[in-house]
Amino acid sequence: MHAYLSGFALGLSLIVAIGAQNAFVLKQGLKGEHIFWVVLVCALSDALLIGIGVSGFHVLVARAPWLTTLSRYAGAAFLLWYGARSFRAALRSSAVLAPAGGGASPLGKTLATLLAFTFLNPHVYLDTVVLLGSVSTQFPGRTAAFGAGAASASFVFFFALGYGARLLRPVFARPFTWKVLDVLIGLTMAALALKLLLGG
Repeated sequence: MHAYLSGFALGLSLIVAIGAQNAFVLKQGLKGEHIFWVVLVCALSDALLIGIGVSGFHVLVARAPWLTTLSRYAGAAFLLWYGARSFRAALRSSAVLAPAGGGASPLGKTLATLLAFTFLNPHVYLDTVVLLGSVSTQFPGRTAAFGAGAASASFVFFFALGYGARLLRPVFARPFTWKVLDVLIGLTMAALALKLLLGG
């Protein structure tokens, strides 16, 4: 139980930080589009990476820095593209920015974007694979329990974020609020891309 709770606490502390993936999940929750599939894919992706990390793969990643370098540039390019897309959305008509306006994006396109946010982010490998994998070695014989705790934190967080976003829907009933959100998301993506390019 100690290993499980330690994994849960560390996993939650790493995932709560605002990032591109969380911003995307929040927006999907506000729009009410494919929430279940979005949060499930996020949680399962984290669980997969955590499993890889606690199984010992973190040693290989730590010894192959080119993997994180490649991911850094690919991730920065994707973040810049999505940020520009958010700025463009902020300039669109009010009707398009309404939560139910324009119809939902196709599930496949939504999940493809989500997977890009997840797997093109080098920090996900440093945090989820390397860091959690390394810390799990402090629990010999109980690394599976540690990993299960960290994966549980991902499920709790993403489901809470995705479904809890509806509490903010009254605030986002005004088109101007959607414009502000799109601008903030665009700025967040640009800042994260810059941080990646500078090696942060």
